[in-house]
Amino acid sequence: DVIVRKEKKRWVVSINHAIYPRIRVNQQYAEYFRQARDGEMALLAQHLQEARWLVRNLEQRFLTIQRVAEAVVARQKNFFEYGDLAMRPLTLREIADELGLHESTVSRATSHKYMATPRGVVAFKRFFSRQLATTSGGSCSATAIRALLREFIAAEDRRNPLSDVQLTELLADRGVKVARRTVTKYRRSMQLPAVDFRRA
Repeated sequence: DVIVRKEKKRWVVSINHAIYPRIRVNQQYAEYFRQARDGEMALLAQHLQEARWLVRNLEQRFLTIQRVAEAVVARQKNFFEYGDLAMRPLTLREIADELGLHESTVSRATSHKYMATPRGVVAFKRFFSRQLATTSGGSCSATAIRALLREFIAAEDRRNPLSDVQLTELLADRGVKVARRTVTKYRRSMQLPAVDFRRA
């Protein structure tokens, strides 16, 4: 739906024009409406007005998607630079407040929408990640924690893989407080098998 690229050290967002509907009111028909006799005029004028509203609503929809995408990219700039580990916690409400929109409007603007980025095609919803506390008093996104877990498991000794308890301890060493059951839930969501099935 949108394309994100880096131009002169700035991340730029643009609507993918391949999916942008090219709809406009045919001026020839609009002229016929204007020339219609009085009896036909009211009905034709109503149809013309509805056509113009449709075009305006589509323009507004894509403008909202563009604004939301720009706000998300500005907030998640580190993700575009460094990847999942740098994803910060973000809520729909934060974007809604920043843009002066209702939270449900932001939800609709991001639902089933995707960004083409240098890091691949990413669902808008992926940028909205819940916040988890760190021991330093800061916060970390669930996406960043999943990336850390993937990293730990990729580097483990296949003869002695890491249990979920050990993964929880490794996260704690990095300053991230999460329960063992949360680690299990994240590991399963990434379709990574349990310790016994990872043993070589």
